[in-house]
Amino acid sequence: MTREEITVRKSAFAPLVAPDTRVLLLGSLPGETSLAQQRYYAHSQNRFWHLVGKVIGVDLPALDYEDRLAALLAARIGLWDTVASARREGSLDASMRDVEARALPELTATLPNLRAVGFNGRKSQSIGMPQLADSGLALIPLPSSSPAHASMRLAEKEKLWAEIGKYLS
Repeated sequence: MTREEITVRKSAFAPLVAPDTRVLLLGSLPGETSLAQQRYYAHSQNRFWHLVGKVIGVDLPALDYEDRLAALLAARIGLWDTVASARREGSLDASMRDVEARALPELTATLPNLRAVGFNGRKSQSIGMPQLADSGLALIPLPSSSPAHASMRLAEKEKLWAEIGKYLS
């Protein structure tokens, strides 16, 4: 048996959306910490909650998980992943094999107020942007919030993530 054959298949979470969702933020596939805790962006060094909190003016890292999710929905932001499942050892996107992509157009078609989709990192972009290229939605590439993407300063990430704010009002 090859290493790939014994690597466990990992599956993403259900979408977090509401009928009034205006911005959908898409990751690739939750990392090991997130999968273990069954929570989006659970790794303590992932900057997702900080970055989105800056956009909506809420200190999301200070809130408990359920309140974070409620704050996102109140701000009309949804969450999901571009990968339904994949084989992966560890948490790095580069380690994903046998990727099963989500059917993103099916979800976006159910969101009548959706204006934009933000892609958290390159893997999310490479899978999701082609699916939504003809959707008429604003497609926003975002630098990864992952601690593995440390080559960009946080202030620069904050500036780029701020782009999603203009689609919320």
